[in-house]
Amino acid sequence: MVAYKVYCREKGGKEHFIGILPERRTNPKRMTKNSVLNWGRRVVADNSGVNNIYFVKVDVQTSNLTY
Repeated sequence: MVAYKVYCREKGGKEHFIGILPERRTNPKRMTKNSVLNWGRRVVADNSGVNNIYFVKVDVQTSNLTY
């Protein structure tokens, strides 16, 4: 399973973890960089002035998860 760890960076260089977005699309061609970044912008308040958002793609092993 693929997921995206989304972060934002302040002007001073300090980084903040925003959240994890699991990829649920069955067609990987539909995933774009902008779709992940737009999700990050929606999670952070629009009036916060955050404009330096980035993400890291991670592979998540689902066999060890418990619910």
